[in-house]
Amino acid sequence: MQQELSTWYAVYTKARWEKKVADMLTRKRVENYCPLNPVERQWSDRRKVVSEPLFKSYVFVRIPESRKWVVRETDGIINFVYWLGKPAVIPDHEIELIKRFLREYKDVTVEQFPLHEDDMIEIKSGPLMHQRGRIIEVGKNKVKAELSSLGYTMVATVPTTEVVVINQRVVTETSIY
Repeated sequence: MQQELSTWYAVYTKARWEKKVADMLTRKRVENYCPLNPVERQWSDRRKVVSEPLFKSYVFVRIPESRKWVVRETDGIINFVYWLGKPAVIPDHEIELIKRFLREYKDVTVEQFPLHEDDMIEIKSGPLMHQRGRIIEVGKNKVKAELSSLGYTMVATVPTTEVVVINQRVVTETSIY
């Protein structure tokens, strides 16, 4: 019998459920990785080092295609992270890079790509999840996106945390002599 290949995927979790989801997946014997970053926190009476998820609301799972249902049925998981209409596959070397980076550096932070007008985006959560569109305006915490369908244009204002860039516009500088 041929063994099915396992692939790394990212799953989107409820807010602040990353460690709980990783624990539940471990109990279900699903290989997972929730990158944790040791961060020093100050309370009124003490300082303490706590482990915080490096990627907020994300856990990585390594499973064969046939076991995706086990992941989908886990409490706290909203959905797989999609890229171009399919669950996003994370290459093994990128998971290893994250692990190595966390071993070698302290107080690591993650920054998202900036959003710009005319970027193509896909909404990753909420009622418009998986819808694609073009950014027409970027605010401090919201993006106004044009979502075309059925020959009409709908304009939606969406929190920046709910969008992922599909195709960034290319900015070129020209000089006048």
